[in-house]
Amino acid sequence: MKPKQQKPADSLVNRFNENVAVKMTIMFGSIWCVYVFFLFSLVPAVVPQWQNTLLYISNCIQLVALPALMVGNAVLSRGADRRAAEDHQALLEILGDVREELADLKDKTAGLARSANEALQRPELTDVSISDQTIVNMDEPGQPQNNA
Repeated sequence: MKPKQQKPADSLVNRFNENVAVKMTIMFGSIWCVYVFFLFSLVPAVVPQWQNTLLYISNCIQLVALPALMVGNAVLSRGADRRAAEDHQALLEILGDVREELADLKDKTAGLARSANEALQRPELTDVSISDQTIVNMDEPGQPQNNA
């Protein structure tokens, strides 16, 4: 069974609807909207006879705003999820690079450690070279030296 192909008009309508929902979410999420609704809530204190009308208007606003906020948040969270997936992929690539560098560094330091161990296990040199003259000690270590 084939998945349904979206028509270009459907895509255009969906994009328009999502844009409107996001703009409404941003608008309702602003501090200016809080100020407007605060002032709106004070109107019945000034003009009590409008209370029923204002209650009707506020119910209509809620009926429109709540679904629009839900759709806007869903659209915004899809973008955040997509960015999080891209960030995760980038971090995995960086982690792979770090692991490769760490493996190279371990190989190099292991070679250095072997070289240092080999250098420490070599017999001590007792030859002293001054300019073009070399003095060689022929005695075994711990043996008295012959002074002739």
